Amino acid sequence: MAAASISSPSPTSSSALKHAFSDRVPIRSILCLPDGGASLSGQRVRVGGWVKTGRKQGSGSFAFLEVSDGTCPANLQVIVDASVADLGSLVQTGTCVQLEGTLKEPPEGTKQKIELRVEEVLHVGPVDPAKYPLPKTKLTLEFLRDVVHLRPKTNTISAIARIRNALAYATHTFFQNHGFLYIHTPIITTSDCEGAGEMFQVTTLISEADRLEKELVKNPPPSESEVEAARLVVKEKGEAVAQLKAAKASKTDITEAVAVLSKAKESFSKLEERFKQKPGIPQKDGKIDYGVDFFARQAFLTVSGQLQVETFACAVSSVYTFGPTFRAENSHTSRHLAEFWMVEPEIAFADLKDDMNCAEAYVKFLCKWLLDNCFDDMEFMAKNYDKGCVDRLRMVASTPFERVSYTEAVDILIEAVKGGKQFENKVEWGIDLASEHERFLTEVKYQKPVIVYNYPKGIKAFYMRLNDDNKTVAAMDVLVPKVGELIGGSQREERYENIRDRILEMGLPTDPYEWYLDLRRYGTVKHSGFGLGFERMILFATGMDNIRDVIPFPRYPGRADL
Repeated sequence: MAAASISSPSPTSSSALKHAFSDRVPIRSILCLPDGGASLSGQRVRVGGWVKTGRKQGSGSFAFLEVSDGTCPANLQVIVDASVADLGSLVQTGTCVQLEGTLKEPPEGTKQKIELRVEEVLHVGPVDPAKYPLPKTKLTLEFLRDVVHLRPKTNTISAIARIRNALAYATHTFFQNHGFLYIHTPIITTSDCEGAGEMFQVTTLISEADRLEKELVKNPPPSESEVEAARLVVKEKGEAVAQLKAAKASKTDITEAVAVLSKAKESFSKLEERFKQKPGIPQKDGKIDYGVDFFARQAFLTVSGQLQVETFACAVSSVYTFGPTFRAENSHTSRHLAEFWMVEPEIAFADLKDDMNCAEAYVKFLCKWLLDNCFDDMEFMAKNYDKGCVDRLRMVASTPFERVSYTEAVDILIEAVKGGKQFENKVEWGIDLASEHERFLTEVKYQKPVIVYNYPKGIKAFYMRLNDDNKTVAAMDVLVPKVGELIGGSQREERYENIRDRILEMGLPTDPYEWYLDLRRYGTVKHSGFGLGFERMILFATGMDNIRDVIPFPRYPGRADL
């Protein structure tokens, strides 16, 4: 009865705000309340975080600290008296602190709604200010790429991390709410989805060659004469067995002789095998012998999970994969990474129109999700990087996307050129639209997202469905302001003869795609899908200029830190 009478903590009590698995109250739980935390005045709390700025006041009698734990863009103002702790070790930027005290309303006229008066310092992780790479001064994003292990401590990178997390959560929420199954597709693959050949190879041949080379130095291979001597021993022991059998010797003598022969054969076999070992990569018929590689064939890091996830779409209907993909493109632009993440849904019994509807709904959902769940971080990005990013999200979330065919889009661009618009890339039917063309359509012509569909077959992948004109395929790209192409998708070619012919037409070998052709041989179905470049979505949302700043650990030519 006594236990039943205990009332549960109120939503604004410190115990209710406490982290479920850590002895602290997240700073977000305090500062992101509608009143900025003022209603918690008088509550005793324990917080932990890192000092953004610190300064002694009152002739060193107390110090102000701005503490962040990364849960929100705002810092908690903390006041520590010199009688509580050594202020010199607390005020240095980057210092980790765990503090306990009472929340108080600050004096009127200050921007803070609440501050913490510290009564006990439970932990200090000190920083040597002379060596700390992240001083209080404003740091460039280029500089931060050289200290990738420390850059999450900065306001910008932590805000992007929270936005990235929100978009990932929203992605799963969207597809799960619409009945899609999340499928884990392989990172190691033997198929080239794009047919471009710019893939990272996965092999153990090099490490095995290095190991063998060291082994041969340490334990040199036998000479030809040693091998021949061992062969003669085998011959001699074999003849001895034959003679014993011919002489009808005892079973014991024959058994012993056979055992000696077996040992001689085993010794010769090992010696011959070592004699054949040669340093370097194994070759066969003048080419690298992948038959002795780990997977007994060439293998690569995937450029897309689409082909594999189609196997499940053709069995369980609506699926998606969301994971890392890789491309060995030696590009140093602000739009390219060697490792990036893709969201790739696939829908059975769906045509190109269904595909476009899904893509539009998904992008709108992501934009609305950020506005509803990550607004404080978006405000930070608007204040510091792109004043229009919040308005852009609102526009996309609430505006129907324009839909134009590729032919119509090219005609619009040609008319623009006739009107005096200059593009670096020539405009004509058959080109792959460049970023400048895509941004003209979204930022100048329509001033909103545009879906371009029915592209020339010559610039698209083999798996896209051939249209009746035999010139175009049922492909579509979602173009957005700031970024250009955000999504690429298509209705897949479900007709066996057509896709087989396309593979041959593009000069691709059929053997690696026999399993893919099986999907058309056995129970083929109309299906469609698309891929969204996750980092491109973050660029679009935040207004950041360089894709290397919106992924936690950027990989690009010459750099793979950590």
